[in-house]
Amino acid sequence: MTGGGADYCFECIGVASVMTEAFRSAKQGNGKTVILGLEKDGKPISLPSIEFLFGKCVMGSLFGGIKPKTDIPILAKKCMSKELELEKLITHEVGLQEINTAFDLLLQGKSLRCIIWMDKLAA
Repeated sequence: MTGGGADYCFECIGVASVMTEAFRSAKQGNGKTVILGLEKDGKPISLPSIEFLFGKCVMGSLFGGIKPKTDIPILAKKCMSKELELEKLITHEVGLQEINTAFDLLLQGKSLRCIIWMDKLAA
């Protein structure tokens, strides 16, 4: 399908067998596999070692690769100064009783970010 493998493969669901398949789907020579999902059962992944010798690599990414000790204070400062306007990313706010509505909006592509308030009563 890709003519020799994908340049980048992303595993986002946290299933060991899918992590292995993502790695095997990467292009030989310089294909990169990024593991984003967390394997909840702690199962090991099995990767063919010969493929590393041909240049494939696998890496993980936690929190998008930020460095919490230095990056979070910078992001907080930008939020406080309104340089980074997170409020514009919030498209809906609902009470806990309306959680199914929030999921429906997400699945319909009508919601970017929805805040679910635990103490907000349904309108």
